[in-house]
Amino acid sequence: QVVFALNQTLLQQESLRAGSFQIPYTTEDLIKHYNCGDLSSIIFNHDTSQVPNFINATLPAHERITAQEIDSYFRQELIYKRNERMGRRVKDLLEEHPDKSFFFAFGAGHFMGNSTVIDVLRREGYEVEHTPAGQAI
Repeated sequence: QVVFALNQTLLQQESLRAGSFQIPYTTEDLIKHYNCGDLSSIIFNHDTSQVPNFINATLPAHERITAQEIDSYFRQELIYKRNERMGRRVKDLLEEHPDKSFFFAFGAGHFMGNSTVIDVLRREGYEVEHTPAGQAI
């Protein structure tokens, strides 16, 4: 699976360089939508954009199964479990130090899709609000 993932990543990078493959959004798009609090926008229509996309229609059936297994593993280990750990750490800090103020910063990927850090905190009973860019905290 590791060799397959590396090969697919290299093929995608070669396609990007050759101009035969383009990422559907730019860094500027990501920044704009993040600042606007619009993380459920069309560019974030997958559970996350942090997980490499190994699944494509041109793969033979046995490789497509491998790609799906890797995708599932990455999603679970790199996103969902990590968001759960970070959300619990935020909760623990807030509960251990109720008299203190905190500022937590996470990469935009931890606010996209399902089972985000915000979802973890809301499940624990916290109210989470978006602060638009330029608004005083």
